[in-house]
Amino acid sequence: MGLQVDDDKESFSDTVLYHVLSKEKELKRRLPWYYAPSFLLLWVVLFYAIVLPLFYRLPHRITMADEPLKPGQFVAERAQKILYELDRIGPKVVGSTANEVTTVAFLLNEVEKIRGEMSGDLFDLEVDVQQPTGSYVVGTMTSIYQGIQNVVVKLSTASSNSTSYLLINSHFDTKPGSPGAGDDGTMVVVMLEVLRQMSISGSTFVHPIVFLFNGAEENPLQASHGFITQHKWAPNCKAVINLEVGGNGGRDILFQSGPNNPWLVKYYKEHSKHPFASTLAEEIFQFGILPSDTDFRIFRDYGNIPGLDIAQFSNGYVYHTAFDSFNVVPGRSVQSTGENILSLARALSNASELYNTEEHSAGHAVFFDFLGLFFVTYTESTGTILNYCFAAIGVLLVGCSLCRMSCVSEVSAGRISILFASHFALHLAGCLLCIGLPLLMSVLYDVSDRTMTYYSNNWLVIGLYICPAIIGLVLPSSLYHSFCSNDKIGYPYQIYVGLHAHCVVLSLLSIVLTAIGLRIPYMCMISLLLYVVSLLINLLTTLHDRGYYWVLTVQIVQLLQYVYFCYLFYIFLVIFFPAMGRNRDSANPDMLIALICAVGTFFALGFVVPLINMFRWSTFLLIGLGVVTFIFSMISVSDVGFPYRPKTSVMRVNFLQTRRMFYEYDGSLSVNDSGYYFDYQDRRALRPLKDYAVNLTGLTPVDAYCDKYVMCGIPCFWSSWCRGISSAAWLPRDEQVAVPGNLELKLLNKTLSQSGNSARFEFELAGPPHMGLYIRPLDGVAVENWSFIRTMLDKPEKYSPPYQIYFSYGVDSSSFKFHIDFAKSDGQLDGPIFELGVVGHYVSQDFERDETTLGFIADLPDFVYTMEWPSLFMRYIF
Repeated sequence: MGLQVDDDKESFSDTVLYHVLSKEKELKRRLPWYYAPSFLLLWVVLFYAIVLPLFYRLPHRITMADEPLKPGQFVAERAQKILYELDRIGPKVVGSTANEVTTVAFLLNEVEKIRGEMSGDLFDLEVDVQQPTGSYVVGTMTSIYQGIQNVVVKLSTASSNSTSYLLINSHFDTKPGSPGAGDDGTMVVVMLEVLRQMSISGSTFVHPIVFLFNGAEENPLQASHGFITQHKWAPNCKAVINLEVGGNGGRDILFQSGPNNPWLVKYYKEHSKHPFASTLAEEIFQFGILPSDTDFRIFRDYGNIPGLDIAQFSNGYVYHTAFDSFNVVPGRSVQSTGENILSLARALSNASELYNTEEHSAGHAVFFDFLGLFFVTYTESTGTILNYCFAAIGVLLVGCSLCRMSCVSEVSAGRISILFASHFALHLAGCLLCIGLPLLMSVLYDVSDRTMTYYSNNWLVIGLYICPAIIGLVLPSSLYHSFCSNDKIGYPYQIYVGLHAHCVVLSLLSIVLTAIGLRIPYMCMISLLLYVVSLLINLLTTLHDRGYYWVLTVQIVQLLQYVYFCYLFYIFLVIFFPAMGRNRDSANPDMLIALICAVGTFFALGFVVPLINMFRWSTFLLIGLGVVTFIFSMISVSDVGFPYRPKTSVMRVNFLQTRRMFYEYDGSLSVNDSGYYFDYQDRRALRPLKDYAVNLTGLTPVDAYCDKYVMCGIPCFWSSWCRGISSAAWLPRDEQVAVPGNLELKLLNKTLSQSGNSARFEFELAGPPHMGLYIRPLDGVAVENWSFIRTMLDKPEKYSPPYQIYFSYGVDSSSFKFHIDFAKSDGQLDGPIFELGVVGHYVSQDFERDETTLGFIADLPDFVYTMEWPSLFMRYIF
């Protein structure tokens, strides 16, 4: 018995000794730990040395003094001089004197200056000031416009007989309070300089160009609708270049194309001086993730016109604020955009495809630029083939590599397969953790009311989200290599198998995303292409089997993948960082930022991070990254992480100083009060103001009143405001709001149908340039018909009461007449039928704010920017 115990002890000691020796042997096969920080630092240096300089690279500005030496080139200095004068006009809100009189006259004067410089009789220049009236459905509201204005200029070669026009569009109106030097003043002056250069050139072009300076984009999108559905030149417009600004400065990105018509992207590739584009940006924008819209959608949906949607997007913090002014518009950004648009205008105005775009409409394009150095585009069908092919090639070469490992290591194919399967499972777990850990961080910050800590100090995302993503991606494999060993297969091979697992994950992802009809798998294809190249080189040489020598080939090729995906995802961070300040309070914005960081890490570092396991004590390196996350977390909850800063990254507070007058069926006045209606713009709502002097006593959510009053008793402005009613609050005030203008609703007539089952109510509405109607039938009542377009009535599955009607006018202030027909199931039409809310919005600076409001604004801290105006909300029951 004692002998058996001794044998067991000896066997156990041998096993322990074997594992200790194996671990020591394995550690000797790893690289020294002190190389690891340098390895990680290399990638950080590459980002700052290559990615950022190329991302922000802009051409030098051409001055008017340079023009004689550079004839025919875009002159940014002249455009800036015009922008300076446009900026001095101030905010240009639809219906205001600044927008309808001053700016229109300013644009007409600039066009006449250009006419005076034109080259002889080579060109014809026609000008038309359009004042359309119309309506359409946008979001969940019917938008009606009356006498808004477009300044439309057509430039054509005198000898041209082409009836196919190129349309170039921008808008000159602005958000309330914003001079709009960036949005969209920059594009207005770019168009003026392009018009000038085209008209003074001695080079003719085939197709006429229509320059549309539209005066009601912020309204939203009314002027483009008025042009494309009513203007005499609209039927001839066969392609459009839409110009927008979602911030102020930077490079202009092509973020939407088509629909279909891949030839347009081909022209962009061949003629854009500074290409900057992404299919990923197009799909993200069209998914509605970004809280913005452009005229491009109107031209596409109502004019069936294909085109290019191009925008500047840097410094989105000033977007739609008073800080979007001339002094923050970089001249080199104007030059960059101007050179692109001038070149595209010259090319597309000579494009043979413009004669019949239908013949060239088939297919869609996949497109992207590489660091602004060159541009790649191919058709969607080609992309599908490439995605499937490189997915298959990637899996095939991984199989070849595993077979070679089996032969060299003299182990069975089954054993190699088991090793790969285990690494594949570990890597899948790592991918889930790569996404999950940053998302978990975002949830924890939201629960503790610490969202948007990165809003002013963007670098905080490195520790908060990127480091956790790196940890998650490599943690399972690091734990495996720390506690398990395999003497039969060389350690460098085991590391290589980890990279093979990432290759197979990308292949599967590419196949699935392509199969469901997305174009974004081009990112997987790029990754697979580069990895396949490095793997093929290693297989065709002896590098594959010489320890860690294969790493050199992989990492040299991976430099391209790393810099491209850092560049790509940095674009989205630059776009979405400031956008989170106007994303309302209903969703956690940190989840989106965390997801961008996590997916960016997956693509940029997917073949890099597993190499951490090459170094000894790799788990300590992960602990070090965890310490970095902890330090950044501590910084983020300090004053450094407070989201807002004066002027540069403000807290947006939208509120209406509102007078409410609610009348009952018998004509009695049941509510007659005043207060401030807040439309929350970000996740923190008004909580950051609690420690300041502003008095918010009595602030309450409005959703408790939604059953009692139409539209919750709140004068929400557009459909986006009304859809976000859960993001609204009411703050009562003692002093009555001084309403700076009239608002009058007249019931002209009430008539019963011949059958007696329905009644028609006829009204006349007069008031400020921006007004709203909310229609809510009472129980048992339905809207049978009305004088507005029937879209909302014909699609009850999509639109339901209360119905929102938005009405605005430019130069035509005549009263608005409308009727509504109601039917009641029991036929009793002699009692209450419906609730009607009528709102007057006194938006522009033509209307004064009362002293109480000005005092309230003065009490707000300096990091707050307000977009506000007086409003009058009258509710009736008929």
